[in-house]
Amino acid sequence: MIAAPSRPNAPLEGTELILATKPFAKDDPVKSWWAILSTLTVLIVALAGALSGLPFVARLVCSVLAGLILVRFFVIYHDQQHHAILPNSKIAEGLMRIFGVLALSPSSVWRSSHNHHHNHNSKLRGSHIGSYPIMTTDQYRRSSTGKRIMYLFVRHPLTILFGYVFMFLQGMCIYPFFNHPREHFDCLVAVIVHLAISVTLFLTGGWTALVLGQLLPHFVMDALGSYLFYAQHNFPGVSFAEKDGWTYEKAALESSSYMKMNPVLAWFTANIGYHHIHHLNHRIPFYRLPEVLAAIPELQAPKTTTLRPSDIVRCLSLKVWDVAEQRMVGVRGL
Repeated sequence: MIAAPSRPNAPLEGTELILATKPFAKDDPVKSWWAILSTLTVLIVALAGALSGLPFVARLVCSVLAGLILVRFFVIYHDQQHHAILPNSKIAEGLMRIFGVLALSPSSVWRSSHNHHHNHNSKLRGSHIGSYPIMTTDQYRRSSTGKRIMYLFVRHPLTILFGYVFMFLQGMCIYPFFNHPREHFDCLVAVIVHLAISVTLFLTGGWTALVLGQLLPHFVMDALGSYLFYAQHNFPGVSFAEKDGWTYEKAALESSSYMKMNPVLAWFTANIGYHHIHHLNHRIPFYRLPEVLAAIPELQAPKTTTLRPSDIVRCLSLKVWDVAEQRMVGVRGL
C-alpha cells in the first residue's frame, strides 16, 4: 500500500490532481508477472476443459469461463500497452504482442487508436477514432438517411453484442489492414492465425470444438469488452465538449464512468471499472487503482454506472448529444 502524499487544504484540481496520482503510477514487477502468469494458467485450464471429454454442460461452463478470463487478460494487455506494467520487459512486450494477435486486437492498431482515444476523450470533434462516434442533435438532424443508419448501427445494442465481428474482426483487423497495410501488417497476421486456429479445431474436434474452444470464448470476451468500453463513455451524466472547453482532467472525471462491481466482476475485468482514474493517469497499474480511489477524496464522488440490466438499458438508449441541454438523449422525436 502506498502512503497518500501530503496535500494542501484546498481541494485538488487540474494538474495538481493529476500529480497527486503520480506516486501510484509505479509498477510492481512481482505483482504484474503474478497477474499475467496466474491469469494465463487459469485461462489454459479453462480452455482445456472446454476441449476435453467432460460432459457438454461442463465444457460449456469452461468455455464461458474462458471468455471471462480473456476479458481480464485483455485488460492486462491494455495496461502493458500503456506501459503501466512491465514497461521495460521485452519478454512481456513479446507475450502481449502475441496475445494482441490472438485476441484480434493487434498492437499496432490498439496503441494508435487507444492513445488517440485517451487524448481526445469526450471531444465532439475527433473522438471517434478508437471510440464510439458521437453526433449532436443538430448534426443528426442535418445528416443524410445513410449517415444516420450507419451512426445508429455502430451504436446499436446488437452491434455491441456482436463485437467479435464488428469491433474486433472487422474494426480492429480487416479495416485497418486494407487502409494501411504496411503500418498494420499484424492485422493480416491476426486474421490468418484466427482462421488457422478455427480450421484446426474444426478438423480435430468438429463443430463442438470450434464453438467451445474458439467462437464462444471470443464472443463472450468481445461482447463484454465492447459494452464496457461503450458504457464507460456513454452513460447518464456523461459530458462532451467542444475543443475550446475541453481539458484532460475534466474529460477523465466527467466523461469516464466509475462502474461499480462486486469483487468477482472486478477480478474478471481487472479493475477497469475505475475508469475515471485510469483516464486521469493511464500509467497506474490496474491493481493499484483501488488504492488511488481510497487515498484521494476528489476521486471518490465519480459519475457511476453498473452492470445491472436497468443501467445497461439506460446506457444503450443514449444516442446523441444535446448541446442545449448538455446531456445525452435518444433519437425519438428528432
